[in-house]
Amino acid sequence: MNSFNAHADRWSARVSQWLARYSIDLLRISLGLVFLGFGMLKFVPGLSPAEDLATDTMGALTLGLISGGIGLTLVAALETSIGVLLITGRYLRLGLGLLALAMIGILSPLVLFPDRLFAGPTHAPTLEGQYVLKDIVLLAAVLVVAVGAPDGRVVTARDEVVTAGRDIESQPRVIDAPRRLGLPMPQEH
Repeated sequence: MNSFNAHADRWSARVSQWLARYSIDLLRISLGLVFLGFGMLKFVPGLSPAEDLATDTMGALTLGLISGGIGLTLVAALETSIGVLLITGRYLRLGLGLLALAMIGILSPLVLFPDRLFAGPTHAPTLEGQYVLKDIVLLAAVLVVAVGAPDGRVVTARDEVVTAGRDIESQPRVIDAPRRLGLPMPQEH
């Protein structure tokens, strides 16, 4: 039984090392593919299921200054650009900044159109509501990718500092992402 446990521990350590090295990059690329795909759909009128919601949101956020086809084209261009930047990893800070801007627009229908998003029986989310709610997961993914961006640090369980998917050095357990975000640092035990 001890040899099985030792083998399982070695396998688990290898998987953890692989995940620490590649998971943030894989998340960044998959997030980029989602934005690229959804953005490209919006370039073709009638193809995106979120077309009406995107145009209505853009109109509401700009107080009617940008609406209709122009607004949808801007949203499509923004999402497609974000997708390309995330997939390639080039100009990642710019991509993350644009993504933060886009997330405001993406999640704003929760405030702007709650009756439209939760018009199902007993206020269940409509298809548009489900579309917006899943974006909360995208927001969480964005936060993870942002921490893994250049100058971001993620500390693994084995106390290896990993930056942008590459091992840097072995250090005492330090988590500096909160400090970078202006939040109080967690206390070590």
